[in-house]
Parts: sequence; C-alpha cells; structure tokens
Amino acid sequence: MDRFRMIFQYFQSNSESVMNGICGLLALASVKMYTCFDFSCPCLPWYNMAYGLGIMFVPPIALFLCGLILNRQSLVMLEEWRRPQGHRKKDLAVIRYMCSSIMQRAMVAPVIWIVVTLLDGKCLICAFSSSVDPKKFVGFANASLEQVQQLLAKVPCKEDELMRNNTSRKAVSRYLRCWSQALGWSILLLFIAAAFLARWLRPCFNQATLLQARHWSNYIDIEQKIFEETCCEHSRLFAHKCILHFFESMWQEIKLQSFSLPREEEGVEREEDLLRGIRHQDQVNKLLKMWYYEKPPL
Repeated sequence: MDRFRMIFQYFQSNSESVMNGICGLLALASVKMYTCFDFSCPCLPWYNMAYGLGIMFVPPIALFLCGLILNRQSLVMLEEWRRPQGHRKKDLAVIRYMCSSIMQRAMVAPVIWIVVTLLDGKCLICAFSSSVDPKKFVGFANASLEQVQQLLAKVPCKEDELMRNNTSRKAVSRYLRCWSQALGWSILLLFIAAAFLARWLRPCFNQATLLQARHWSNYIDIEQKIFEETCCEHSRLFAHKCILHFFESMWQEIKLQSFSLPREEEGVEREEDLLRGIRHQDQVNKLLKMWYYEKPPL
C-alpha cells in the first residue's frame, strides 16, 4: 500500500512529466492504429473524397479530444478562466501559458497521424484520384468524360477488372503518392522547424514573465489537488462522525459484537480538530461556495 501511495504522490507531484508520457503513448497509439487499420477505398465517384478525407482527419480530431480529456490541466485552466474574480485576481498570462501547454501536448498525436497517412499516400490517392487532370495520362485519351470519372475513381482499386490492364493506373497512383509524401514531409519539417525556433528563441524573450507564468500554473494545479484531498479527508471524517452518531443508541450492542470504533477521548479530540468546527451540511456548503466565489488572496 505504501508503494502505491508513493507512486500516486509521484504522479501528482510530476504531472508535467506524466502528461508528456501520456502524449507519447497517444502518439505511438496513433501509429499503431493506422498500421492495424484495414484501409478499403470505395472506388466510387463522390464517395472516395469523403472516405479518404474522413480517414485522414476524423481520427486526429478524436485523438485531439482524447489529449484534452486526459490532460488534467485542461479542466484546471477552464475552472480558472470561468471562476468569479472574488478576492483573487485572475492572471491572463497564466491562463495563456496553460492553454498553450495543453494545446501543444494535445496536438502531438493528431499531427503524427496526419503525417503518417500522408507519407503512406493511400488516403490522398483515394480522396483525389477523381480530381486529377486526365489529359496528363495517355490511358484516358479515348474514353468519354463519364468513363474517365469511373476509371479515375477506380485507381485505388488495383484488383478491379477495369483497371487491371490499364497502363495509366500506376502513373496516377505514383503522381498522387508523390504529392502526398511531399506534403507529409513538408508538414513534418514545418513542425520540427517550429519546435526548433521555439526552443532556441525562448531565451530571447522575457524569462522572468515565463517563469512567473509557469510557477503560478503549477501552483493552481497543486492548490486544486490539495483542496480536493482536504475535502476528501474532511468528508471521510464527517461521514465517520455521522455514522457514530447514528449508532450511538446501540453502542453497547456494537461493543459486545467487537466492532472496533474509536471511542477514546484522544480520537474524538483529534476528529474535532480535523473537522475544524465544520460539522453541519450548511457549513460545508457555505465553505465550498466561499472557496469558489471568493478564493483567498495569495
């Protein structure tokens, strides 16, 4: 039990490291999901684009939302942004820092999914095979416009009878795959360059402001955790007190049945100290309302 408590305390005190680990796991999961996904283009006009773009962008949206859900600071940031002013002013720089940190971590897995799909090329071939210019490929020269659309839509399906002997199918696939891979490498290079510039240009800005924002961001997170832990401890003692009061009339019977309930004076005094005089539901509700509306100044 002590070992689990130490691990839990480590996770609480190193939430930033834990969130980096979760983002890494989401990124690996996105790659694994794509490699295990059975991609099957419908090869029909007007459906190819919806299917290809859906596979390319719908899972990243889901991964982005998962990154926001798993990040504890997203809820802390929203609570800090929406809370009343009270006795403590709200620092917009801290909220911006928290929002930036949350978005950066949540965007890792979606970007990796999009880059992997572009480097693979199947999604873009499926989505835009019907949009290429047929005049660039000699295999479609003698076909009517409707036949050309049907043939282009079947480019991703190399097993189809119409495309099995068509010499231009591979040319269209190579053409779109080149564009897809070029776009994927460009996006990857863009994000690497942005990360490089953010890393090396950060010392050029005001470090004192950045340290202050990071410090108070960690403080808000830790303060919320400690408040929740204190509320849980008070709730446990409060429930214990209510149960003892409920069973006060049958104390002798419980004592005969060897129920070990702390009735020593020291235990009672200790409970009274930990309850800090808050022993009624109205008092608890008032305290929670005051904490939300009128947080004490720092």
